[in-house]
Amino acid sequence: MLSANYLFAQANPGPMPALGVTTPWADNQLMEPADLASTINKGTAGSLTIYNIGAVEDIKGAKHIGPVSNPENLEKLKAAVASLPKNTAIIIYCGCCPFTKCPNIRPAFTELTKEGFTNIKLLNLPKNLQANWIAPGYPLATK
Repeated sequence: MLSANYLFAQANPGPMPALGVTTPWADNQLMEPADLASTINKGTAGSLTIYNIGAVEDIKGAKHIGPVSNPENLEKLKAAVASLPKNTAIIIYCGCCPFTKCPNIRPAFTELTKEGFTNIKLLNLPKNLQANWIAPGYPLATK
């Protein structure tokens, strides 16, 4: 007979980051794509500042910065947020590849934190923009 403690101890703890890969954000700093898409579709995203900090398509309402692994684009991000109040709701995303391999999200998140921003969210795109945003039909910017 198995005890409840044994079963609990064997429960899957969920996805673990790759060995040696750190995440500077907390779980409560991740924004689910469905939540952001709903906010955009309702027309209430005006209080959010969304930055595309990668080399992927722009979601609706996002300001395109480009891959911040390029120092010029990291400077572009810093300039874009320089005049914003530190409590501005900022959402960043890349979606070029899985979080564990992305060269852009950590530098952007770390820089915004270093600059003193207190309301930063990372759009939760654990696989990529195609799988986690485009395939479900969430809104993209019109060109």
